[in-house]
Amino acid sequence: MNNMKILAIAIIVAGALSLSYNTFTYTKDEHRTSIGPIDITTKDREHVVIPQWVGIIAIVIGGVMLIAPNRKV
Repeated sequence: MNNMKILAIAIIVAGALSLSYNTFTYTKDEHRTSIGPIDITTKDREHVVIPQWVGIIAIVIGGVMLIAPNRKV
């Protein structure tokens, strides 16, 4: 299996995952202030929404890459 086919399968899997999990969250630490030996920080939870059309386009592009003929230059 060549690299193009592996990349196509990875894009299809990423598109399917983005359709099944529409959002992901991550924690962002922010350093607010420091008073002597005391550090005050906050943790913010950020939510990122992935639109459905991104997953659909990724699956279509991966499918086209998978069935496209190999071209040697």
